[in-house]
Amino acid sequence: MAFNPMNMMKIKGALTQFSGNHPKFVAFLRDTFATGIPADSIIELTVTKPGANPVTTNIKITQSDLELLEQIKELSR
Repeated sequence: MAFNPMNMMKIKGALTQFSGNHPKFVAFLRDTFATGIPADSIIELTVTKPGANPVTTNIKITQSDLELLEQIKELSR
């Protein structure tokens, strides 16, 4: 699989903008994932749209999830 350098630059720019827009969220992710997320951890996400009730979901992290994330991390190097 070949990566287009221009697409990678666009993604990098978008991530930089996201970090600037949401520094507390980025710090939360960095701090949370820095120590590793072991299998059987639960990640919960709530979305509250304007004028709507919150919607919440969660996932229980499996070993295969961790392996996929490791593969993605290796691709980004």
